[in-house]
Amino acid sequence: VQLQASGGGLVQAGGYLRLSCAASEHTTFSSYHMGWFRQAPGKERELAAFISWNGGGISYADSVKGRFTISRDNAKNTVYLQMISLKPEDTAVYYCAAALTTRITTMRTVGQATNYDYWGQGTQVTVSS
Repeated sequence: VQLQASGGGLVQAGGYLRLSCAASEHTTFSSYHMGWFRQAPGKERELAAFISWNGGGISYADSVKGRFTISRDNAKNTVYLQMISLKPEDTAVYYCAAALTTRITTMRTVGQATNYDYWGQGTQVTVSS
C-alpha cells in the first residue's frame, strides 16, 4: 500500500487547509482504518485524527476538536482532513497512516503509531501568526 498525502502549505492564523491522502489504486481501502498524525519540530509524532474503515468511529486530539474534520471516501481510496481556524501551534508535518482493521480493535489504541502498517510521505503545514 502506498499513501500519497497532499494539500499542505503556508496559511495565516485563522485560515484553512484541506489535506488529502490517496492510497494506491489496487488497495482494498476499506480494509484499513486511517489516521492523520502530525509532528512539530522537536516534538513527538501525535495523532491528530482517526477514522475507522467505514467512518463509524472517529477520534480527535483535544487540541483540534471543533476545528478539524476527518472523512474518507472508500470509492476513491482517499482520506481527508479539513482544517479550519488554524493556529500557529498546528504547524507540523502531517502524515497519513493506514492500519489494518485487525490491528486496531478498540478506540483506546488509535493513537499508537506502532499500530499503523503504512505511512505517507508527509505534507508540511505552516501557520503564520
